[in-house]
Amino acid sequence: MIAKRRNLALVLILAALAWLPQVTPATAAKLSRNVHLFYYPWYDTPAGGGEWRHWQQGDHTPPEDVGADLYPALGAYDSGDSRVLAQHMKWIGRTGAGVIVYSWWGQGSYEDGLARRVMDAAAKRGIKVAWHLEPYEGRTAASTVEDIRYLHQRYGSHPAFDNVFYVFWSLQVADWSALEAVNKDNVILAQTTDTTKIEHFNGMYTYDGIAGATAPGWKQAGEYAKAHGLIWAPSVAPGYIDDRAVPGNTTPTVARADGAAYDRQWSNALDPAIGGSPTWVSVTSFNEWHEGSVIEPADGTPPSGPGYQTFQGAYGKQGKTAETAYLDRTRYWVEKFESVR
Repeated sequence: MIAKRRNLALVLILAALAWLPQVTPATAAKLSRNVHLFYYPWYDTPAGGGEWRHWQQGDHTPPEDVGADLYPALGAYDSGDSRVLAQHMKWIGRTGAGVIVYSWWGQGSYEDGLARRVMDAAAKRGIKVAWHLEPYEGRTAASTVEDIRYLHQRYGSHPAFDNVFYVFWSLQVADWSALEAVNKDNVILAQTTDTTKIEHFNGMYTYDGIAGATAPGWKQAGEYAKAHGLIWAPSVAPGYIDDRAVPGNTTPTVARADGAAYDRQWSNALDPAIGGSPTWVSVTSFNEWHEGSVIEPADGTPPSGPGYQTFQGAYGKQGKTAETAYLDRTRYWVEKFESVR
């Protein structure tokens, strides 16, 4: 009965989106192109693509038992569901951020197959789609160049397309000189604060949802980027916990502390003496549920058995308003960032 009630609630929420008009140009112009949200399209359900994807990570049994320490307000959803995508883009617009960074796992991957659908939904809200180039097996500098060319050819004419490429685990490749073929017409960022490792890149980001609490090397990275005309896009996160997704892990947990952890990371990023005056701020993440770094609304009354955490108490909010607390706090910080740039 619980599952049926949740499914009915999801249907009602998503059905209500069908009549929503597309965003106006004036509304889209208010979104910040300087705040980027890492976005994950890798979730699936048997009713959607025919199987569970990612929700079962850590040997869990969805839909009510998922590989995450928080439970989505939309339940264990299908990333390709147009109604889910419409709701996601509505929520992203609420944050004030105007760019998502799409987790992309190579040509012909599951995520590649969903990209246009996500871009269509993003375009309706005036949101741009940048690219998180993930470390698929066999990735090299040369294959990354071909990936960038492929993405331009396949999606470059789409109104949501953004020619910004974040390269995750860039330190796995020693020689990135091949990027010279594409780095003049794109923004390509290395995941590091080590300025000796960014030759051939256009800048740096951090991604790490734990490091933002102390911002190691951020000031130096930002100062170097400014001096050399590069992009500096440090990453901030509301928290980190992956105990259910990675049983027995030893990764430190970053407790949300009712929002204080998120505020601390944003404050570090925007303090010139700590964060190095960023060009952009990247947010880890909109919906990486496995690592508990989400700002996507989490269910305030999740299934009771697994022992999920909730956003109750975040920024003094309770009930349904707590579920969207991190969306609204992100808007606060987006507006603050825009005011001091």
